[in-house]
This record gives sequence, structure tokens and C-alpha cells, in this order.
Amino acid sequence: MLLPTRGLLLQGEQPPNMDRIIALAETVEQAGLDSVWVGDSLVAKPRLEPLAVLSALAARTSRVRLGTAVLLPALRHPVLLAQTLNTVDLISGGRLVIGAGVGGAFNDDQKREWEAAGVPPKGRGRRFEEIIEIVQGLGSGKPYDFHGRDFDLDSTLMRPVPSRPGGIPFLLASHYRAQSQAQIRRAARLGAGIISISDTPEEFGQVVRQVNEKAAEYGRDPASLEKAFYLTVNMDPDLGKAEADATEWLTGYYGSDIWGGRWGPFGGPDRVAERIAEYMAAGAGTVVVRFASFDPEKQLEIFLDKVAPAYA
Repeated sequence: MLLPTRGLLLQGEQPPNMDRIIALAETVEQAGLDSVWVGDSLVAKPRLEPLAVLSALAARTSRVRLGTAVLLPALRHPVLLAQTLNTVDLISGGRLVIGAGVGGAFNDDQKREWEAAGVPPKGRGRRFEEIIEIVQGLGSGKPYDFHGRDFDLDSTLMRPVPSRPGGIPFLLASHYRAQSQAQIRRAARLGAGIISISDTPEEFGQVVRQVNEKAAEYGRDPASLEKAFYLTVNMDPDLGKAEADATEWLTGYYGSDIWGGRWGPFGGPDRVAERIAEYMAAGAGTVVVRFASFDPEKQLEIFLDKVAPAYA
């Protein structure tokens, strides 16, 4: 489940009620689901800071994986990011998983976000790759050298180090609609897997195939890569109410109704269960569910009662 760290702000809660986030995460864990996730943005889509939230959740849960969908590393400095990630991973006992994306600069809000962070949006893809490499390199526990376009490190030693020998897994954003071979190569070379959003099941299957093929070219086992899909739903049984609620929520979330019919399904748990099965058939091993609703507690109740049992 994606936790509503932005959704709370859309409801005008001041200050936001963090107890709701914790309660939702605890419910997910008690229900036996795999993981809870949080989104990221500085000022384009304001929300609670994701790694601070996951640190708090690490102290209140014991089993669920704690993920970002998705973190924007290029807005941060890699050494500070590595220290923060490794600390959250330590607190969680090795349950951290980072979905990560390059981040957009396609509208005014996104452009202002890069300006506010003091980072030029041009070249952000290369900056993103360097940051992933540095975070992974600093996780070795040994002095690390890196000489790139944006960053330069000499014998830099990081403590703490990740809890797991393979380091913190990074699922790199890969979307069919982007038609980007750079995304595919990046995920196949640097990622522990992929995470996608807005693609149809057929499109997602194409991304999985491309990443698997490229990973094999790099000498990696495609079966070892996690494939995650981020699905946005509303399960009000009244289709009209579900669509209206979801549209209002998504418009508030993004500032406009982007991607239109690529969201959903909306209107009843059976449709959601069927769509999850379609993504699983296309190669998804993990489905992150976001509720496009101002009542996530009710949505989670419906999901656990009507959808989750099919995948127990």
C-alpha cells in the first residue's frame, strides 16, 4: 500500500495527522501484506519527507518492507543521501527498498522544484546514475573513489553500511510510454529491479521483457530482478462515485487530471482484483496499490476484505 503522505495535505489537515499514517502501516502489517510505500517531492507536490516517515514506521513495525515510490535522488547530495538511507535501513533491520526515478521537469511546478533544490534539471539523468552508483559504492564499507561529471570522491568512508550484504535494493523507474532505452539500460545495469506506473499490462510486459534481455546482456540473472507496478484505484462500488472521488483526488494531487484513463480501475474490488492479476501475468511480482480517495482507511478495509484474500 502507498501511504497518503501527500493525501493528508490535500485534506487540509494542519498539522497532518501522522497517527493515521502509522495506523495504516500497522494495519497493513497485521493483515500480512508485503510492504508500505511513500512518495517523494519537495515543493512540486508537497508532502511529508519520505525517509523521515519510513524511519518512524521502522520503529512501529517489524515485518513489512518499507519503500519509496518513487524517491528522487537527483534532488539530493549522494553522500548525505547514502548516510540517511543506511541509517533508515539500520533502524528497520534491513527492510528498506528504494523505488527511484530521475524526476520530471515538464511543467512549471517541477521546474521550480529543481530551482528550489539548487540543482539544474538539464543532465538530471546522468546525475541520477552517478548518485545511484555512489550510494551503492559507499555501501561497501570500504574507502570509495568516484570521479564523475557531477561528483568527485576520494577514499570516502561511509558509516553505517546497509544491513544486507547486497546493499539496499533500488528499483529503477522504467516506463513503456517514455520509450527510453536509457531507462532500460539503467535498470538492467544498476537496479535490483524496476518500478513502473501508468503503463497498461501489455506495455508493462514489454518493459519487463526489454529489461530482462538487457540484464542478460550485462551478465545478470533476469529472474533476480524485482518487477513492481504502481496501481492507482478507487473501490467504491458505485462507479460514478468512485470516478468522481478519484478524479477530485488526482486533480488535487497533481494539479491537473494527467494520464486520464490510464489511472484505475475505479468502481468495485472485483475490477481491481482482475487488474492486479493482469499485471502479475505480465511479470509483476509486486503491486503497489495507491487509493485515489479521501478515505484511505475505508479503501484499505475494502481491499483487505475483497481483494487481498485472492493473493494470500
